[in-house]
Amino acid sequence: MHPVAARNRRPPMNSVYNIIPVHDLYTDHPSLRYPEVRAAAAALRTVGDLPKHQFMRWEADMDLLDWLRLLFGFQLDNARNQREHLVLHLANSQMRLDPPPAIVDALDADVLRRFRRKLLQNYTAWCSFLGLKSNVVLSRRRDPTDHRRELLYVSLYLLVWGEAANLRFTPECLCYIYHFMAKELNYVIDEHIDPDTGRPFRPSVSGELGFLKSVIMPIYNTLKVEVDSSRNGKAPHSAWRNYDDINEYFWSRRCLKRLGWPLNFECNFFGTTPKEKRVGKTGFVEQRSFWNIYKSFDRLWVMQILFFQAAVIVAWEGTTYPWQALERRDVQVKMLTVFITWSALRFLQSLLDAGTQYSLVTRETTWLGLRMALKTMVAIMWTVLFSVFYGLIWLEKGSRPIWSDAANQRIITFLKAVLFFLIPELLALVLFLVPWLRNVIEESDWSIVYLLMWWFHTRIFVGRGVRQALIDNVKYTVFWVAVLASKFSFSYFVQIKPLVAPTKALLNLKHIDYKWHEFFHNTNRVSVALLWLPVVLVYFMDLQIWYSIFSAFFGATIGLFSHLGEIRNVWQLRLRFQFFASAMQFNLMPEEKLLSQQATLLKKFRDAIHRLKLRYGLGQPFKKIESSQVDATRFALIWNEILITFREEDIISDRELELLKLPPNCWNIRVIRWPCSLLCNELLLAVSQAKELENESDRSLWLKICKNEYRRCAVIEAYDSVKYLFATVLKAEKEEYTVVTNIFRVIDGHIQTGKLTEAYKMSWLPQIHAKVSEFVLLLIQPEREMNKAVNLLQALYELFVREFPKEKKTILQLRQEGLARKSPTADEGLLFENAVKFPDARDAVFTEQLRRLHTILTSRDSMYNVPLNLEARRRIAFFTNSLFMNMPRAPYVEKMMAFSVLTPYYDEEVLYSKEALRKENEDGITTLFYLQKIYEDEWRNFMERMHREGLKDEDDIYTTEKARDLRLWVSHRGQTLSRTVRGMMYYYRALKMLAFLDSASEMDVREGSEHIVSHGSTNQSRSLNGLTSNGPSSLRTNLRPVGSSVSMLFKGHEYGSALMKFSYVVACQMYGRHKADKNPRADEILYLMQNNEALRVAYVDEVSLGREGTEYYSVLVKYDQQLQSEVEIYRIRLPGPLKLGEGKPENQNHAIIFTRGDAVQTIDMNQDNYFEEALKMRNLLEEFNTYYGVTKPTILGVRENIFTGSVSSLAWFMSAQETSFVTLGQRVLANPLKVRMHYGHPDVFDRFWFLGRGGVSKASRVINISEDIFAGFNCTLRGGNVTHHEYIQVGKGRDVGLNQISMFAAKIASGNGEQVLSRDVYRLGHRLDFFRMLSVFYTTVGFYFNSMVIALMVYAFLWGRLYMALSGIENSVLNNATNNKALGAVLNQQFAIQVGIFTALPMIVENSLEHGFLPAVWDFLTMQLQLASLFYTFSLGTQTHFFGRTILHGGAKYRATGRGFVVAHKSFAENYRLYARSHFVKGIELGVILIVYAAHSPLAKDTFVYIAMTISSWFLVVSWIMSPFVFNPSGFDWLKTVYDFEDFMNWIWYPGGPFKKAENSWETWWYEEQDHLKTTGIWGKLLEIILDLRFFFFQYGIVYQLGIAGGNTSIAVYLLSWIVMVVIVAIYIIIAYARDKYAMKEHIYYRLVQLLVIVVTVLVVFLLLEFAHLKFVDLLSSLLAFVPTGWGMISIAQVLRPFLQTTKVWETVVSLARLYDLLFGVIVMAPVAMLSWLPGFQSMQTRILFNEAFSRGLQISRIVSGKKSV
Repeated sequence: MHPVAARNRRPPMNSVYNIIPVHDLYTDHPSLRYPEVRAAAAALRTVGDLPKHQFMRWEADMDLLDWLRLLFGFQLDNARNQREHLVLHLANSQMRLDPPPAIVDALDADVLRRFRRKLLQNYTAWCSFLGLKSNVVLSRRRDPTDHRRELLYVSLYLLVWGEAANLRFTPECLCYIYHFMAKELNYVIDEHIDPDTGRPFRPSVSGELGFLKSVIMPIYNTLKVEVDSSRNGKAPHSAWRNYDDINEYFWSRRCLKRLGWPLNFECNFFGTTPKEKRVGKTGFVEQRSFWNIYKSFDRLWVMQILFFQAAVIVAWEGTTYPWQALERRDVQVKMLTVFITWSALRFLQSLLDAGTQYSLVTRETTWLGLRMALKTMVAIMWTVLFSVFYGLIWLEKGSRPIWSDAANQRIITFLKAVLFFLIPELLALVLFLVPWLRNVIEESDWSIVYLLMWWFHTRIFVGRGVRQALIDNVKYTVFWVAVLASKFSFSYFVQIKPLVAPTKALLNLKHIDYKWHEFFHNTNRVSVALLWLPVVLVYFMDLQIWYSIFSAFFGATIGLFSHLGEIRNVWQLRLRFQFFASAMQFNLMPEEKLLSQQATLLKKFRDAIHRLKLRYGLGQPFKKIESSQVDATRFALIWNEILITFREEDIISDRELELLKLPPNCWNIRVIRWPCSLLCNELLLAVSQAKELENESDRSLWLKICKNEYRRCAVIEAYDSVKYLFATVLKAEKEEYTVVTNIFRVIDGHIQTGKLTEAYKMSWLPQIHAKVSEFVLLLIQPEREMNKAVNLLQALYELFVREFPKEKKTILQLRQEGLARKSPTADEGLLFENAVKFPDARDAVFTEQLRRLHTILTSRDSMYNVPLNLEARRRIAFFTNSLFMNMPRAPYVEKMMAFSVLTPYYDEEVLYSKEALRKENEDGITTLFYLQKIYEDEWRNFMERMHREGLKDEDDIYTTEKARDLRLWVSHRGQTLSRTVRGMMYYYRALKMLAFLDSASEMDVREGSEHIVSHGSTNQSRSLNGLTSNGPSSLRTNLRPVGSSVSMLFKGHEYGSALMKFSYVVACQMYGRHKADKNPRADEILYLMQNNEALRVAYVDEVSLGREGTEYYSVLVKYDQQLQSEVEIYRIRLPGPLKLGEGKPENQNHAIIFTRGDAVQTIDMNQDNYFEEALKMRNLLEEFNTYYGVTKPTILGVRENIFTGSVSSLAWFMSAQETSFVTLGQRVLANPLKVRMHYGHPDVFDRFWFLGRGGVSKASRVINISEDIFAGFNCTLRGGNVTHHEYIQVGKGRDVGLNQISMFAAKIASGNGEQVLSRDVYRLGHRLDFFRMLSVFYTTVGFYFNSMVIALMVYAFLWGRLYMALSGIENSVLNNATNNKALGAVLNQQFAIQVGIFTALPMIVENSLEHGFLPAVWDFLTMQLQLASLFYTFSLGTQTHFFGRTILHGGAKYRATGRGFVVAHKSFAENYRLYARSHFVKGIELGVILIVYAAHSPLAKDTFVYIAMTISSWFLVVSWIMSPFVFNPSGFDWLKTVYDFEDFMNWIWYPGGPFKKAENSWETWWYEEQDHLKTTGIWGKLLEIILDLRFFFFQYGIVYQLGIAGGNTSIAVYLLSWIVMVVIVAIYIIIAYARDKYAMKEHIYYRLVQLLVIVVTVLVVFLLLEFAHLKFVDLLSSLLAFVPTGWGMISIAQVLRPFLQTTKVWETVVSLARLYDLLFGVIVMAPVAMLSWLPGFQSMQTRILFNEAFSRGLQISRIVSGKKSV
């Protein structure tokens, strides 16, 4: 699109605004009624006498932002955007002032000062760090001109930030730019004279787009040059500068000298400088190596290694308890070797630092190089010193049995050296105990402190002053001391001590009969090392398990004290509901603020007491509610609005809505009208009580009824309703009306005097009750029979007059008392005959009240199953429970913090199309059919709603205008943008309702509720979110759900309040392209804007200028209801293409300038929100004002509810795991550990804190692939504080199919692999105190590292066993009776694999807390029956593979998982491509080891011992090979298996080529699988080759066991076996050559060659069998020997591909690799085929896979077999 055309489309500049029309303060807009808005706008207009140079096009109505724009060359729309931003923020801040300022319509100086300090806090810190004088110059005295000057400083920073584009990721670079621009601003304001020109000073940057072109573009282009040189992130991180490197260049004073101002483009910082002369990496070099785990967390490994060494020394003594050994002087002296190890480890650390960071050392950073060298030398010195001193101790002791004084003296000398060695550690300990002192030292920028700290730390801008408060210190120290004490005790007594005896036995074992050629005859050290290896691995890993156990119990305890899970179901809600009204009033309604501080403390105490009363039901809060009709009505309005949203979402039916809602008071009822579902059965119980206790007094009977509050209310409501009903049904002028009135008067009189039971026979109540019920039922019917009504009334009258009273009265007495008609005349007819008038049948309100009365009168069952829908019950339970938890009191909407929601969107589903709903998968299943079965009750409710709205026939839904409703219904059950937008817009709806309730007077509320009743509350919303309403387009009435009760009462100002406090920006990066391409997604996004007035869409517009290139713009649009079209609000030019780093954070970053408010909530595209949770948002935002430890929070963590758990058992496993992580896991991280980062998307950021510190994510290519967590790392390192709050939740979707889940796990594991290399993790490992560092490790990269160690441990254990069996050591140990202990120890090693169960502990504990212990145990058992363990073990394999591969070779990438519904069967070839390298090959390798071990181990002869030893390893093998088929729909369908095999064979043999895709051709896939080897370094390749050498061990071990070897252990046997290997390969090459040469034309020759090869092979085998002792079994054994060797050779050839690819050998490698993949495919397919062939297995698998849905009545067998109901 041409730029001119783009600009022509825009409406007049001044008419378009985003939220408030700042350009026209006199227009009619609800937000402009606030004087604060006008005050902020007026403050910006105080341009006054500011100098204006001759080139400024100044106009009269311009303000300070225009002046800055013209002065420095900012863009017009940037200024417009920041003007609204600033006005909105200042107005909101001034509204929150308490008490309000004296002058309301003038901007308060304190508001501005606080904002300036917060916004420029990072700039001030940066100036202090570099020793610069801040250019924000304000006088100490309150100078009136300072007000304007302060506004200019703030505006300048916002303008710089608003136009910085990608440079927003480099906050200190922005500080640098701001520093010099503020300096120039000062010169201009102070009318400084330029010494060069002698004229008034003019900035060096000005003119149209001056700032963008002169400042931003050069730095942006430098970034772009670096990114381009990264080969799309495949180049090593150390070879190019990322965002962090660019930013950290501004952490040293050299930037001032080199770059200068205006920017010196000759400086070697810029990309225009040749690569070799350019500034290199800054601050940190990311080197790919496993050593990073040690380098970043060296203190952890030092602790583990030193304890291990000490434990072995003590255990070697063989005493029962360790302290007995420590009493011996020899042991004490041996313990001193710990310090030699420690100093050696310091040497290792200094080597690693120097080895990875050497490229940082340049001429400008010589001190860094000096420090590296000195550290290495000092570490060597200590190592040598300790070794010498230690040697001298033993020299002095000599062979004497006792320790002499001289020897003791040498020990003392050693200890003195130790004291010096430990000085840094002791200093760290002191500073740990006094955290504030450490913070002061680190944050001070004095040179003396810098000199003292120079030895310990590189001086960097972040990671200073990150210590917590003393109480927090104590909390997490206690946690970790408990964890470490448990771990070390367990390690000593269970892992290390038991291995000492077998080790000694093995070392003493002589004359071993080796079965192979042994190179080290004299010692068994190799076998000892292999015995210890698994134990050492477990030792290093099991701290993770101990962390899991303790975090589960700590988390549960904190959860209990937070009152989580107290209301778990509808039954518990019923018990608490009467206090619920007061709890809602207390938490959701604001209170009047008290002014004095003393009163505040008293208020806090009162609040605490009130919460206790509410929580434990002390007192009777509902009495207060009952006496205050306004409170009761407020409660009813909120509760009913929640239920109306439930009905709109179709999770309850119309009937359930009626049963659950609180009807407003009418019919003169004296009590709260609780929901019907609570009153059900109560009246009948009261009637039977009265009947049974008919001889009791009134008081006694009433006390018994009143024991149950609901029964009391049911009785009073039924009585009052019946009384009102009779008065309505009888004609007032008739005599019968008076009679009935008098009857009720008499009864009332008896009730008041307490003589009801004396006057009447209570045994007749059931008959009266039956007749009244019948009469009410009659009135409900559409066709009413007058005769029947008269008969019923007569019968009731007879009962009352004749049977009910204890004293019978004559007709005369009755007439005298007015209880009977005067003598009837003939024309009046029988009693009641002409006195009844039926109410209008169309009166919906009256009918609804009648239905309610009938329900109360007749329902016999307690309605514990209302609502029926599980999701509705969960949401009601969570919401009600949350109101009894501790949360800040709600402020008024006007006084709450403003906030925005930001959602990045790329190209996912917005709304499912009709075609997508009808599209059938290969089994004939449509998405709609699938959802109808899974959400059966919701589909029923949807159809009920559609019928109510006029749909005649269900089949018409596709053809009528209701098709859109259907698409919405489906989209709101998927993971679509429309679902997310609907959820987030609940904030807007909630704020409007709360704004109304805040300002509504008693009159408004009372009259309002009556108004609602008279308008008919049964008229529910016509459609979700009012999406199809075509009402008038005025702001006031727009887009409200028609029946949403409260919206009828709005006065108009609510819209203004809500818009000022909330905005929602969706960053639809591709929206511009979608519009240009006429993509339906563009229309769907427009449709969402059209129906949600607070929604804004930000996108990147690419404007092609032909040969001049392309311009990129950041554009914000909205839908204008007056113009009925989309309008463009802002268009800000970018310096170039948006995406330099990772896509998602770049997308967030470009849109963040359009967000507003103090906070921003980052919401992902697969999330949802709930109206009832949105009501609590203003409470949550108040947390920003509460101190948590030493600081206020900067990120508020919010819990998530995973809504995809019901789709299949896999989705359930995933959601259970995820739920425990986002609840219990996050809870413990925030408190007590204080290391919660930012893992998910509902977190709320302190917007202005992050605005100046790099934004809400990091974006460097590849290294920041897990962009979210880096926001948390950045926050922690910059002294932020992250909390976690569980009284509010947001919905989140997760992947539901195995392949999606695995790709997601691969993305996360790869992301963690990249984190290991990152500077953020290194700094967290070094800058945090010891215990917080442990917390960071075990909850981020450590979890993945330890998962990998678990897998490695299985390898180590099995390879160790194989070595023992094949070498003959195992045999020797068994024959030597005294060494049988070794066998016991060997079996012990297995425990670690079984303790995997403990990692499931947090899940069980959290489930118990929230749903109860028995349901949690039942869920856990159900999961096991559904093979959850198989899934979790499979996931372990995924994590291990991708984490290890990323650290070694890189190759992390974003994997789009696709968020659709997964019911389709995945083909075998697809599964093979996904899992061959990560699972199948590894599983086959372990399987081969187990088979070889079973064949050659003497232990395996005892079946029980073999099973006990290897069962968990076999489980791992089965899990890694079979899981993709067990969890694949129709995985064991015989026909599908056959087709899958054919498809797999076609794929294997399909020829490769440059344009073939991996899914079509094996060869393309095979090359793609090696991509990581292209990017890896020399060390990665070397390690890969070393690891591949293990495959040659099979051949070495097995050939000596063959009969043909004849027991010979010469090395010649092994070398001869290679001849066989060569012959096999030669045969293959000959056949391949013959095939290529003859197969096409001279086929007979090809057959001849084949025949020849077969004959020769058979002949050779026959001769060997006959003459060389070769047994037939040997042929099978040799297969197990030679097949792994071939695989090892292929694996090594892949690493050496650059050298081999040009040779002939490569073709052979490729064709052999193809055969191997064919072989692996057949091995994996065999068990699948066998199980498919077995009858009944398919249906069992379906049952396992979809069981969760089964229990909800899902006809899954139909779904999978595709038999849809027609």
